[in-house]
Amino acid sequence: MTRTLILIRHAKSDWDDPRLTDHQRALNPRGRRAAPRIGAWLAREGLTPEEALVSDATRTQETWHLIADRLPDAPAPRLIPALYHASPDTMLRHLRDASASVVAMVAHNPGTAALARMLAKTPPAHPDFGRYPTAATTVLGFDAEDWRDIAPGTGQVRAFVTPRDLPDPA
Repeated sequence: MTRTLILIRHAKSDWDDPRLTDHQRALNPRGRRAAPRIGAWLAREGLTPEEALVSDATRTQETWHLIADRLPDAPAPRLIPALYHASPDTMLRHLRDASASVVAMVAHNPGTAALARMLAKTPPAHPDFGRYPTAATTVLGFDAEDWRDIAPGTGQVRAFVTPRDLPDPA
């Protein structure tokens, strides 16, 4: 059996309201345009997750909802406070608790970029993979029976995209 991870950094957030904590920041207009692009792309590629592990920060939740609106039968998010600015090791620990074969994880940098690099057997040639901009998405495939069986350097990168790579959704 194979496992598929759709690893998403939250879309661009708004810094305009100094009264909000970092955790409370929502998406800015660019982020609200970018997230549906990722969702539409996932739908076109037939990549609908069965489980969504999402940081409980406002911007990650909003990113997931805008992506999920473009997917058929998108799951409700499982909000995980520990994914807020998590290290790649913490993110991997929570991924190993997943039960579905196709899982989306929406979190923050630098952890998201570090986890993508850690899991990828070979990084993609995309010039933005190293910096992992907002809403960047990596799709990794694993030849594993269970998420507990995956290890660093074993993921086959099936795709890496950024919102700038994609057209506006219809």
